[in-house]
Amino acid sequence: MTILITGVAGFIGMAVADRLMAAGRAVVGIDNMNDYYAVSLKRDRIAALEQAHGGLFTFHEVDFADMEALQAALDGQVIEAIVHLGAQAGVRYSLINPHAYVRSNLAGHVNMLELARDRRVRHLVYASSSSVYGGNDTLPFRVEDRADHPVSLYAATKRADELMSETYAHLFRIPMTGLRFFTVYGPWGRPDMAMWIFTQKILAGEAIPVFNHGRMQRDFTYIDDIVAGVIGCLDHPPADDGASKAGGSRAPHRLYNIGNNRPEELMHLISVLEQAIGRSAQIDFQPMQPGDVPATFADIGAIVHDIGFAPTTGIEVGVPRFVSWYRDYHGLT
Repeated sequence: MTILITGVAGFIGMAVADRLMAAGRAVVGIDNMNDYYAVSLKRDRIAALEQAHGGLFTFHEVDFADMEALQAALDGQVIEAIVHLGAQAGVRYSLINPHAYVRSNLAGHVNMLELARDRRVRHLVYASSSSVYGGNDTLPFRVEDRADHPVSLYAATKRADELMSETYAHLFRIPMTGLRFFTVYGPWGRPDMAMWIFTQKILAGEAIPVFNHGRMQRDFTYIDDIVAGVIGCLDHPPADDGASKAGGSRAPHRLYNIGNNRPEELMHLISVLEQAIGRSAQIDFQPMQPGDVPATFADIGAIVHDIGFAPTTGIEVGVPRFVSWYRDYHGLT
């Protein structure tokens, strides 16, 4: 049986696919390879998966927001479970191109729910985001907290995904798990994220933009810990037993925070980056950006209790690993 992964050319999608296939599990991956960031990086991720895993990996370049194309690409393919990680990412970009989020994160998510319903999959695990907590000012963020005051369209679409998933789990009893990711970083990471931007600019001797004048905290979570959590959830679908799940559902649907459970001061992260790179950063302090929040902090009690999730990688270990990969990938000494 095969696992379907959407967004397989993305950062988390690639890493989950790699771990599954390293364990001998076949993966069908789809991605529309859009140009939100460099397509060359996405193609390099796909090439790395193909080189490492050969016949266990099948890739289709297809947009899951196009239901006809999605069905055609997967025609005849037996799918055991779905890891739906594809989405239009980015808080700030949602201020510029809202329709991309409506197409991918709303229409596309419904298509994946319909696919799960039609194929009667064992489990659908999907990506939500810590952004759903919006203007909440009580830390740490708990899955029991209200999440109906988003401060960006991206966050609103992710919360809508959770609500639509709850409806499908209730009506059609499809086992589902939504994962609210907290600031994921590591090798093969995204160029629009702070870790990549800061590393790139420090190495180039350019000033790094630091928002809210540096008064920011993030629950930075290393990619290996994220992958362990995703696969742990995938292999333990919620029971359809009428009991209350994480997030409050009595359908076979649960919501988990998946983070490091340790918020870091942004200025401390920059200090760790400086040590890993061996250069000092020039800092350009700027005001808070629209749609952003000053702090994130994941309460991971539910996923620890249910799945045994145990993040182990602090930034003192994870940041040097990212910097080493970044230098190798770009041929830097």
